[in-house]
Formats: sequence, structure tokens, C-alpha cells
Amino acid sequence: MITQGVKVTAQCDCGGVLILDVGQCIDHGQLWWGTEGACTACLNGWCEQDTGGATPEEIRNALLAEHGPARLRLADDESSLVPVLRVLREMLHLSLGQARVMASALQETGLVGTLVEMEFIADGLQRRSVATKIERCETSAD
Repeated sequence: MITQGVKVTAQCDCGGVLILDVGQCIDHGQLWWGTEGACTACLNGWCEQDTGGATPEEIRNALLAEHGPARLRLADDESSLVPVLRVLREMLHLSLGQARVMASALQETGLVGTLVEMEFIADGLQRRSVATKIERCETSAD
């Protein structure tokens, strides 16, 4: 199981501090996201997880801020895009046009996202004998 998480804080409705544990994981071939929260001042708390859809932006943004983005590329520029298109359409439920755009990006500059997202796509491509490489994206200081 591949997992990545981060703890963040927010303000609770009661005025206390919410401690949130958010993350993504791959379990049994599925991309999951989850969030748990508990207030330090009241009884407010919850646990939520889901799979199959897009990870909520606040979870993705927290992971990207803490761990930085990862880039997924095809290991061979000459690879046939047919299996790539099939994998992207099946795994991400994309139209053919959307899959073509993503496949072109994989072949050229790479796809960028959380490490777990890139590992998820790489695993699906590997099952179709498409070699990939994942690297940390360089971040520039502003």
C-alpha cells in the first residue's frame, strides 16, 4: 500500500483548534483519499474516506504543499500510445479526447500531481507493459 499524508490545523466552529489528518493512499488497486479531524476544545470530530472520484482540492493542496509535486513520464519516448490511452480511459474514466491530451503530456513534459496519484497511474501503465518514471518536481523559490 502506498500512502502519503499530512497534519494541518484549522479553526473549529467553537473557536478551538481543529487538527486534521489528511491523505491519499493506494489500496487494492484503488486510489483512496481520507480526512480525520478532531477539535482540541470540543467534541467535534469525524473521519471520512472515499475512492473512485477526484480527491478534494483541499486534501491535494495540503499534500502538494507538504511533500511537493511528482512528475510521471513515459520511460520511452517511442512507446505506442494505444495502451496508454486504454489505461488512462479505464483508470480515470476519461473521454478519448481527454486521454489523448494526458497521453501527449506523459510523452512530452509529464503529468504532475501528488506522489500517490502518479504512482496510481504508473501502476496501471505497468500492468499494460508501459514503462514509466516518477521524479520529484523542482520547485522554485519566489
